[in-house]
Amino acid sequence: MTTYESELKTISSSGEMVFNILSDLTNLKKLADNPAFTEKAKDIKYDADSCSFLVDGFGRIGFRILERIPSTKITMASENAPVPFNIDVKIAYLSDNESTLKLFLNAELPSMIKMMVGSKLQNGVNSIAELIAKMFNK
Repeated sequence: MTTYESELKTISSSGEMVFNILSDLTNLKKLADNPAFTEKAKDIKYDADSCSFLVDGFGRIGFRILERIPSTKITMASENAPVPFNIDVKIAYLSDNESTLKLFLNAELPSMIKMMVGSKLQNGVNSIAELIAKMFNK
């Protein structure tokens, strides 16, 4: 299992608020309207527990929420992805109006694929964490 870890992002909202928004995937509408996200992901479909989108060069990738630990962690697993992966979103309390967020992408990657897409996955995890932080820090 290979793990790609985002940079730690500080968010100007409570961990509870961050969790409540991110644990309901219908809130992805905010990301779906963001040009930085839509230039990489097309045809975004989502409901409260799942999401899928087209990514150039990869095809349709989706994920489903498997676990919600209130205010601290959301675990999602891939669906229809060429390589199985899961994503952990970890949220930590700093104060009533501040929290941190970190993403972990865990994937079963053969060595050859790891060499080809490893840096893109790392950049993708950091980009998604940055988009989430910007969404809350407006």
